Amino acid sequence: MTNGKILWVDDEIELLRAHIIFLEKKDYEVITVSNGTDAIEQCQQQTFDLILLDEMMPGITGLETLQQIKAVQPHTPVVMVTKSEEENIMDQAIGQKIADYLIKPVNPSQILLALKKHIHCREIVTEVTQTHYQQSFGQLSMQIMECRTLADWKAVYQRLVLWELDLSETDSQMTEMLVSQKEEANAGFAKFIKQNYMSWVEPKTFLDYDRRPVLSPDIFRKYIFPVLDGKSSSPANPEKVFFIVVDNFRYDQWRILSKEIGDMFDIDEDMYLTILPTATQYARNAIFSGLMPEQIERMFPELWIEEDSEESKNLNEAPLIRTQIERYRRDYSFSYNKVNDSQGAERFLDKLPNLSQNDLNVLVVNFIDMLSHARTESKMVRELANNESAYRSITLSWFRHSVLAELFRRLAQSDYRIILTTDHGSIRCGKPVKIIGDKNTNTNLRYKLGKNLNILPNGNGGAKEKDLLRDIFIVKEPARVQLPSPNLSTNYVFATGNSFFAYPNNYNYYVSYFKDTFQHGGISMEEMLVPIITMKPRKR
Repeated sequence: MTNGKILWVDDEIELLRAHIIFLEKKDYEVITVSNGTDAIEQCQQQTFDLILLDEMMPGITGLETLQQIKAVQPHTPVVMVTKSEEENIMDQAIGQKIADYLIKPVNPSQILLALKKHIHCREIVTEVTQTHYQQSFGQLSMQIMECRTLADWKAVYQRLVLWELDLSETDSQMTEMLVSQKEEANAGFAKFIKQNYMSWVEPKTFLDYDRRPVLSPDIFRKYIFPVLDGKSSSPANPEKVFFIVVDNFRYDQWRILSKEIGDMFDIDEDMYLTILPTATQYARNAIFSGLMPEQIERMFPELWIEEDSEESKNLNEAPLIRTQIERYRRDYSFSYNKVNDSQGAERFLDKLPNLSQNDLNVLVVNFIDMLSHARTESKMVRELANNESAYRSITLSWFRHSVLAELFRRLAQSDYRIILTTDHGSIRCGKPVKIIGDKNTNTNLRYKLGKNLNILPNGNGGAKEKDLLRDIFIVKEPARVQLPSPNLSTNYVFATGNSFFAYPNNYNYYVSYFKDTFQHGGISMEEMLVPIITMKPRKR
């Protein structure tokens, strides 16, 4: 068994005999030809792992040979080897998607590096990544145990996501170990939130910004108004802001998308903590109003939509933005747009030039939230996004062909400061928790509000009460966390970790239907620690 089959095309191939012997001693099979015509014929007869192609040959040139080889073996990496350093030739070769470019004279080590890079890259990356993760596993576990502040939890979550992304690009078997470590971290994070959340949001301390983290109602005050006021640049020359809210957008999805737009912008990456419930009706309305849900209901009852209402929960976002601007005594002009489908996206792009007159433009993009719901309801979508990596991959594929990608391309040539965030993330649910309530209890799988809510053992040997309480967070006084209370005896119950609520009636069907779906509303790092990104165009 060889390390790979190489085709080496060079009109001076006999002068390269020492290099060929070196590669053969490294267990590579090397087929040699001296012209482009023979190279194309070889490619028609057999498949190669890599092709070393001289650019300057008699007969058809290396670039012409490259074009015909790509037609026969489009996925075989081709390394151009040439004496020429002309920029035009390099540009043409890169334009025809060569894998690499080497300048003669080449030494055996350069050739070997190219082979390792383009033939063995995945297995080498897998081995190195596995080794590094194994080495950092204990350190990361210790870091999880020592978390005391929200900054500590942000650092842990970022590190776990980066490992998840690194391992997903390999054939490593370490992913199960990482999943267990994330579950361990989420258990610790839930405990941290239970201990601190109420003290952050209860009315008497909520306005003391220095004593609590940045939450959903703080986004305009913390990130948008300072730019519009000129405090982040020059008071004499304040910037305009394009504020983009991608519904249900997680930090790992941002890391994938950032690779697509990183060369267009200078990026300042941060995270904030969403309020509970981590659901659009609460968290996104809190962003746009600058208020907690109970404050919205009390101060602007006409703009608050009850949990049991048949209306869309985000109908009043533009009016809520206006109330916040007025409450902070600003007179900024703004627009609000929401994109739900491709037709709406086209209409939005058509009117984009007219938006330049506004100080603030707000855009809500709903695709990822629609994807998570479609994954629950559609067997085909569930198969397409059957794990975290596939879910990210679909998100990336959507982005590349979406209004958002086109919008970023256009904004990269503008003078806007772009602020990108979300209202909440989501978590892949795996652990059912039995719950009962009255007929008016809401339907969300990650949080419940209603009267007479009770958590039941799952029938697996009789879970102890402390084990049941570990998977949930109960709020018996909604006013203390500034949540609306439809009835005097309303309780809120939040699922933690990857738990989800299931009713005893038709329990097994319900569990099998919703297990491994992406849900939001509860307490987890994936739902609550979400990206907020500030970008300035580079305008190349």
